Amino acid sequence: MATDSPLTYPCSLTLDVPFPDARLANVALQALRVDKELSALVQRELSAVDSTLKVQYKATTNRMLRVAVNSFFDSLALVLEVMEQLDVDAIEARKTQEKTG
Repeated sequence: MATDSPLTYPCSLTLDVPFPDARLANVALQALRVDKELSALVQRELSAVDSTLKVQYKATTNRMLRVAVNSFFDSLALVLEVMEQLDVDAIEARKTQEKTG
């Protein structure tokens, strides 16, 4: 006899991704939150606190956690690359920072 027991998520990971400022952390948050997790075996929560993107993952197995986090890092790498190429404010801030320090 099958039971409809709720899923448990014993595997978890919390990531804090620092950004140069709060605006860029929020841009990353907005870009990444549109992609929902494809599996009900994984839960993800995204938030931006000051200049840090906070990511919390919960999964039913280590394998599902690894797959989800790998996919997230691929998406994050793309967001960072686009920011670096197209965000004029970030580029100017980086040039100023390189000159002064």
